Amino acid sequence: MKPFVQIDLFALAAIAAALVAVPAVALAQTDEIQVYDGSIAEPGVFNLTWHNNFTPIGQKTPAFPGGLIPDHSFNGVTEWAYGVTDWFEAGLYLPLYSIAKDRGPAINGGKIRLLFTAPHAADHTFFYAVNFEFSYNALHWEPRHFTSEIRPIVGLHLHPVDIIVNPILDNSYVGGFKSLDFAPATRVAYNLSPKWALAVEEYADVGPLRQFYATSQQSHEVWGVVDHHGKSLDIETGVGVGVTGASDRLTLKLMLARDLYSPHKD
Repeated sequence: MKPFVQIDLFALAAIAAALVAVPAVALAQTDEIQVYDGSIAEPGVFNLTWHNNFTPIGQKTPAFPGGLIPDHSFNGVTEWAYGVTDWFEAGLYLPLYSIAKDRGPAINGGKIRLLFTAPHAADHTFFYAVNFEFSYNALHWEPRHFTSEIRPIVGLHLHPVDIIVNPILDNSYVGGFKSLDFAPATRVAYNLSPKWALAVEEYADVGPLRQFYATSQQSHEVWGVVDHHGKSLDIETGVGVGVTGASDRLTLKLMLARDLYSPHKD
């Protein structure tokens, strides 16, 4: 790796620790169900990813007073991304939206995303990156207007197997470092070809660092996922099953992604 890139990534990791030295609140639902692999748009490329998920069998009470009920809720967001350099991608999530049986259609806020990665992560056996998100939330989506996330990304491309871990820390800016919420995401994928992959993913929320929730109160969902990389459209779809009482019992997801503009194309 180029020396200046390595220095920048270590500096950003230190900044991240300062930014998240305050706690988080666990989410009852999310607009984005994805394990990050450190890949970013090439410099000058403008990309759109459309995230959608539906919970046909979910929790029937909100995670906090006034929150949305996850059961039969439809959530999603359009994610606009731009490749700034070969190690930095900027993103904007807008609008975050939901349709819930207790509230109907609603706008949930927006997010800014900054992703810093080792250049050309997909070409390396071992790869790493870090992603920051800063959110403004409607109070039916989160109990606080301002929250953030730090998402370290580490993984191995073992050809044809990928192993990726995102040890996520969520943050709501109250209570100190030990109140950060730990919500790890993991993916093991088998690449059938350059165009098709099958994966098992796991998404969890185990609680604040000061003291994890009891197992029965933790959220754990196991997913079966299919990826297709097409010429003009990438598709990821999956089915998730909750394995603890605090999890949504059944969730479906669909992600569609394509480049809207590339300076490398006519």
